[in-house]
Amino acid sequence: MEKLRIVSVRGGLVALSLSVLLSSIGTSIANVSLPMLAQAFGASFQQVQWVVLAYLLVVTTMVVSVGRLGDIMGRRRLLIAGVILFVVASALCGGAPTLWLLIAARAAQGLGAAIMMALTMAFVGQTVPQARVGRAMGLLGTMSAAGTALGPSLGGWLIAAFGWPAIFLINVPLGLTILLLIHRYLPVDANPQQANQPSFDVVGTLVLATTLAAYALAMTVGRGQFGSRNIGLLVAALLGIGLFIVVERRAESPLVRLALFRNASLSTSLTMSLLVSTVMMATLVVGPFYLSQTLGLSAGWLGLVLSIGPLFAAVAGVPAGRLVDDVGAHRMTRTGLIGIAAGCVLLSAMPATAGIAGYILPIVVLTVGYAFFQTANNMVVMTDIPSDQRGVISGLLNLSRNLGLLTGASVMGALFTFASATSDITTAPPEAVATGMQITFAVAGALILVALVMAIGSRAADIRPVLAEEPGIKRRLCSD
Repeated sequence: MEKLRIVSVRGGLVALSLSVLLSSIGTSIANVSLPMLAQAFGASFQQVQWVVLAYLLVVTTMVVSVGRLGDIMGRRRLLIAGVILFVVASALCGGAPTLWLLIAARAAQGLGAAIMMALTMAFVGQTVPQARVGRAMGLLGTMSAAGTALGPSLGGWLIAAFGWPAIFLINVPLGLTILLLIHRYLPVDANPQQANQPSFDVVGTLVLATTLAAYALAMTVGRGQFGSRNIGLLVAALLGIGLFIVVERRAESPLVRLALFRNASLSTSLTMSLLVSTVMMATLVVGPFYLSQTLGLSAGWLGLVLSIGPLFAAVAGVPAGRLVDDVGAHRMTRTGLIGIAAGCVLLSAMPATAGIAGYILPIVVLTVGYAFFQTANNMVVMTDIPSDQRGVISGLLNLSRNLGLLTGASVMGALFTFASATSDITTAPPEAVATGMQITFAVAGALILVALVMAIGSRAADIRPVLAEEPGIKRRLCSD
């Protein structure tokens, strides 16, 4: 009997890990296809860029809502629906006859990915023993980093061998494998009692999705130039936040219970996740320019060096999970932040004469620190929460990460250009790019120090007492 339980836990973890891998590959694999897509469809770069943006926008705007929907209707059945949607959308992407149909299919693929991202962490608490939750979180972090790193290289090989449709069609057999594993190993959803079943907050979902879309577009449109359109979108996002708060206070069964944010531990963890993701995006924005223009690396060497950071993050994920289980999540969160800050300081101080090694060493320190932080912070957020809130809180955690990536791409990219004292970074001299990198990572280090101060000052608080203040929640908490 014990042996069957162990097999079930391992099978469930494989299903969840592959779900994370599939959605992570989907995030990064399409980037390398943009030149080929522009040629195949006779489109401009701005047009084909929506193949990437459509996926990211839908993931960002829907990840909280689908997490809450999983809490209500059952996570297993919604995860199955999400994987099916991802597989069907991938097949449609591979056979799309026009660019705009491809973009629409990528948006549908993003919805499937949002479901997988939101529900995988929510499932850990009900599939893995408490003593091994850290290891499971580390494994999911490893698969996320591996998928992000694998996407560009796998995409380049598939395009060279079979053409651009292959980067989408490859998802079909992997998705079908995940469906079989979910069906066999993940626990079946309990039949909810209809009398106690909360309703889905449609109005709150629409307001939040519109607000997040406005913010995401403000951070991505304009190709690095922050103009009146971006400001207008930011104003719309701020107004949307106010409207969302009003709607949620009046909702009988709100999408996000605002009482959650009165919990210092949760609010701190989400804010730290946003800050860290903003800094991590800086490595993807600044790194290619520094390596190619300052160090003079060819395209082949550039791709190889850029893959080193995600590779170390992937390798460190599982050991990080074991340390979190043994040492404690809060302590490892601070350790991870110290590692990220050390990497930023090294990058800001490293002279260009140090060459490739002078870039790789700080990046390894930074990304290993990130693996430790992500695993520990995920466990802090997802531990000891009521079962009917796991999906939405997992969605909030993924949302904070996505918003950080979007903010980093825009803000850190603009800072890099400004610090390089040039209007066009692609034509900047090597010395200017090196200076820009040093200033950018000095600021990034300051952001991580802010996160570290928050981590040290925060107290490990249980979310349950805060949730219990909400009407109608106390009875459900007692039954968990």
